[in-house]
Amino acid sequence: MDPKLSFVKTLIRNAITSRSYYTSRTKKPTLYTVISPLGNKKQIVTPELDNWVSKGNKVSVAELHRIIRDLRKRKRFSQALEVSEWMNKKSVSKFRPSEHAVQLDLIGRVRGFVSAEEYFSKLGDEDKDCRTYGALLNCYVRQLQTKKSLAHLRKMQELGFASSPLDYNGIMCLYTNSGQHEKVHGVLAEMKENNVSPDNFSYRICINSYGVRSDLEGVEKVLKEMEGQPHIVMDWNTYAVVADFYMKAGQTNKAIEALKKSEERLDTESGLGYKFLISLYANMGNKDEVLRLWGLEKSACKRCINRDYICMLVSLVKLGEFEEAEMVLKEWDMSGNCYDFRVPQTVVVGYSAKGLHERAEALLEDLMEKGKATTLKCWELVASGYVAKGEMEKAFKCVKVALSVWTKEGRRPNNNLFTTILSWLGDECSVEVVEVFVGSLRKVMPVNKLMYHALLKAYIRGGEEVSTIVDRMKTDKIDHDEETSKILDMRPT
Repeated sequence: MDPKLSFVKTLIRNAITSRSYYTSRTKKPTLYTVISPLGNKKQIVTPELDNWVSKGNKVSVAELHRIIRDLRKRKRFSQALEVSEWMNKKSVSKFRPSEHAVQLDLIGRVRGFVSAEEYFSKLGDEDKDCRTYGALLNCYVRQLQTKKSLAHLRKMQELGFASSPLDYNGIMCLYTNSGQHEKVHGVLAEMKENNVSPDNFSYRICINSYGVRSDLEGVEKVLKEMEGQPHIVMDWNTYAVVADFYMKAGQTNKAIEALKKSEERLDTESGLGYKFLISLYANMGNKDEVLRLWGLEKSACKRCINRDYICMLVSLVKLGEFEEAEMVLKEWDMSGNCYDFRVPQTVVVGYSAKGLHERAEALLEDLMEKGKATTLKCWELVASGYVAKGEMEKAFKCVKVALSVWTKEGRRPNNNLFTTILSWLGDECSVEVVEVFVGSLRKVMPVNKLMYHALLKAYIRGGEEVSTIVDRMKTDKIDHDEETSKILDMRPT
């Protein structure tokens, strides 16, 4: 499993995703339009393929390749593997090394490197070329199999298959993801010794290996070498990585210089570069640059998509610019983009972090009034803020809404928060209020002793008979403990 990547690691791996605005221009369905909308990654696609053929529709190799490519791009690897295996099983076309390499990669992602090894071992010699060897190497690297990765690279070198920077980049990624940054530069040196020209990614990951060790001299040395290579076209990613390291070292002027060089090389058709630069300027506390780049991004791109708005809102919240954040939120609301709660959630979390729980609650209420979805987690976050300030009535109100928006597929309620609420209810609220709340709570979590303790305290304070509560405890197999006995002792004699 790939470890979580930091901001810089996200940049160095060059994971630029294209901005997709797919709109079908034809009323006639295609296999692609049938498979593509199946967004649930666990949904099996083989029946759709079989059904398509059973209806007499033709299947082209090009369209199957397009579907696999699209599914991989959207990280729907299990479905992509299904299509690839179906294609192979049905002999839609004879698999070439390139198709085998794709299937190897997918098997490694879905089932692990052992299964990938088994597939590779069954390939004929004619299919074992640099592509399939490289795909297996990627499987080892992805699962941090250092010994296997190095041994496999040596085998590729013996066979003359390690002629691409991709193979060496894989080993550098392996060292990076396993925390062995000091070994990365040695791989770059080995590439050059073997007459394999490093590419942008090679240099960028090497720069990162020095930066994470706070070796700015090493960063600058590799950057200078990279800038001097005639086959290298400098890119925004590299300068953004360098800027981040300068920033962390407190060298603001050098960071700004690198950011300007990065901006000069932005791909104006993709918002990814703008997002990273906006984030970096936000980290520097530079509101003006954040707003300037946001304006440029809106002008350069066809339209801003949800992840663009999330990035901008995160940056404004980080800067404490909530008035600006609300303006961006209104822009998003009017953009026509599909609703994604993660966009307003950014502001809710920001308000809560600053202790502005009333504003966070108002935003959530506004969304609900518009019929938009909210989440248990955000209502709990606001409620916890009220609890911290001792405003229990407000916390209780938020908790009740939290239970109303809970779904079976969602996370369980926050145990600590609900324990605090139950304790307060038992001490302060009426029997009717406690009964209703406990009834709601039982729908989302197993009944427990704390629920009954709240009921017992409420009944005793209200002068009600508690024998029915004690009987209900027995029915629910909730044993008495010392706290139960203390509460029962509160009954008037």
